[in-house]
Amino acid sequence: MKVRDCLVSAPGKAILHGEHAVVHGKVALAVSLNRRTYLHLKATSDGTVCINLPNIDTFLCWNLSELKQLLEAGQRLDFDLLKRLRDFMGLTNGNLDTSNMATLTFLYIYMSLFGSGELPSLKVSVWSELPTGAGLGSSAAYSVCLAAALLCASGAIPCRWHQEDLELINSWAFQGEMIIHGNPSGVDNTVGTWGGMLRFLAGKIIPLSRVPLIRILLTNTKVPRSTKVLVARVKDRINKFPPIMIPVLDTVDAVSSTCEKVLTEMTREPITGEHYNTLEELIDINQHLLNVMGVGHPALDMVCRVTLAKGLHSKLTGAGGGGCGITLLRPETDSAIIQSTMQDLKDCGFDCWETSIGGPGVQQHSPFSIKEEILEILNRYGTDLFSSIPDLW
Repeated sequence: MKVRDCLVSAPGKAILHGEHAVVHGKVALAVSLNRRTYLHLKATSDGTVCINLPNIDTFLCWNLSELKQLLEAGQRLDFDLLKRLRDFMGLTNGNLDTSNMATLTFLYIYMSLFGSGELPSLKVSVWSELPTGAGLGSSAAYSVCLAAALLCASGAIPCRWHQEDLELINSWAFQGEMIIHGNPSGVDNTVGTWGGMLRFLAGKIIPLSRVPLIRILLTNTKVPRSTKVLVARVKDRINKFPPIMIPVLDTVDAVSSTCEKVLTEMTREPITGEHYNTLEELIDINQHLLNVMGVGHPALDMVCRVTLAKGLHSKLTGAGGGGCGITLLRPETDSAIIQSTMQDLKDCGFDCWETSIGGPGVQQHSPFSIKEEILEILNRYGTDLFSSIPDLW
């Protein structure tokens, strides 16, 4: 079977407002993060299927003859195929680490999409700008890239995507997220597919049609945390102090709704300093409320102090208890201030990047349209992109 070579990318995600409150029926706003995962799929002719994941030091190949024995294609998550793949890979519940879950997800989507015909020989190389396990949607960006590339390579979707093609990409990416996380909300893969911003409320995901592109600093404190433990901590505090904590959740809900209103205004009228003043106040309010919920951390407090000393406003994003924080950058923020702030955060032992939120979702690329350093990495672990990507742009 002849497959099409392709180069795709998908964004990470950040929670702008509504962390933890969303678990209790309140609004959360999720936004695309302009740090992306890139995937290059290249057809080969050596009778193998290979995946290269240099971020997690994983480089694997399988003979097609071995994989063919495992197959029954299906549109829904095929638990029988999943079990056969786990047995084939020698996986147990005790060794489902990042590398194994990423590999299992790749093989599942590959075999599900190509299983009704001849399995093609191909090589997939992936490089991500997103740290793993930091609450930035790295697994969803990976799943979206896999779904988009393999659907495109199989001919299930055309080279130029329309609404229904993106919906199909999203549905397969959600299956990937189910393999990795068990019972995901669907928010991360939806942001990765559509980009921009979405509202999540009571299990319903509503993409917002237009959002402004806003610059931020993204800081990874590198403090590990357990989302499950933090969610349980918030629940315990609500049960212990309901007259105090229920109004806190209502206030977070109001913060999310107010932020959504301001961002919508910024797409309909000239952006003013007052818009940014309001966004900064909402960030400060929400960060204090998250500390009240018990999901702060001294490292996140340090991020807030360091940035506030430079006149910038920050909050945690995601589960808290460590992890990552975001810092709003105004259009007029001087580049020298940004650089000195980033250096101060790095001096604290954190990783820090200047990026933006609200950008595009999954995209196809020409090799000429991606960063040179990304191109170099993909070429190093894959094949020459300039000789393999068709002239579709």
